[in-house]
Amino acid sequence: MAARFRRTAPSGPANPAAGQGAVAGGRGPDGAVGRGGGRGGLPQGNAGLTSAQMKEIYGEITMLDFPQFTKDTFPGVTQMDIRSSLFGDVTDDSMFVQGTFDPSSASGKKWLDTFVAKMVATGTKVRHISNNAPTNLASPDDALRKAGVEVGKKWLDGAAILGARSVRMNSPQALGPSIRPPAIPRARDGYPRNIDIMPLLAAAIESYKEMADYGGNLGIRVTIENHWGLAADPMNVRTIIDEVNHPYCEASPDFGNWEYDYMLFHGLKALAPYAHTHVHAKYWDRWGDKNDVQRSTRIMLAAGFRGTFALEYESGPLNGIEGAKYLFKEVMAALSSPVPVI
Repeated sequence: MAARFRRTAPSGPANPAAGQGAVAGGRGPDGAVGRGGGRGGLPQGNAGLTSAQMKEIYGEITMLDFPQFTKDTFPGVTQMDIRSSLFGDVTDDSMFVQGTFDPSSASGKKWLDTFVAKMVATGTKVRHISNNAPTNLASPDDALRKAGVEVGKKWLDGAAILGARSVRMNSPQALGPSIRPPAIPRARDGYPRNIDIMPLLAAAIESYKEMADYGGNLGIRVTIENHWGLAADPMNVRTIIDEVNHPYCEASPDFGNWEYDYMLFHGLKALAPYAHTHVHAKYWDRWGDKNDVQRSTRIMLAAGFRGTFALEYESGPLNGIEGAKYLFKEVMAALSSPVPVI
């Protein structure tokens, strides 16, 4: 499978979108997506297919084929959330730096222009880029941090070519180690204190200030996802956004990227007021029957969210494409009946 399909979203306020080599979708023409005041059912189906089986069913595509695939496979879907690691033509080394797509290279810009032409031909748009390219955004080494910010700026320029509204900047390693440092007892008084996390937060705040300023000039929001590292803790995400204090810096919460069960809903409630543009409506079988996409969607709505829901089927009994269709129904059911959130 050339692209990894994980999500989907509608156009307009409180819409679902698809991405990560995924799809961004919209409200169906008849609105018949199922209604329900409570939680939806868990997905039923066969275990995930192998790449070879997926290719046999759906064909093999590159990212340049994705706009047409989106149009053909998800009728009514017009918006896409695309993943940075799937950009570019792997047969052309000139558009990559150390294996990562470089949107500032001449060949990279040409590839982006080709993608734009594909979108124009299919009536699709890029809503959000799930970007793992920038590194060391929380590094206390200022040279490394600045180099990571420069990569982020190049991706913002690339996002402007594509017409994206927002770009996630943090990979699992971009904001410190993927497992963030804990508080430990200190010799002075024996009470736990986390002095190791402070320089990481300070560096992350400075990085996001610089990227938000740059993104603001382009009209593109820079987002932080609960995507491990510092961002695994929603309080760290809120702290960074509050300290940056910029209209072009916000959260893009993910329903499933949490370290323990209670965070599924309480962590999401903590981030929901900080999100305005994009959210990942995820199903992930690591949480078993505690996945509740409808409840999570309603948490976002209760916080006033009117952006796009990108449907991300991480793993489970369905393949990624059927999983995106399942998520579409769950999100649309919640949008159709936004009952009070518990």
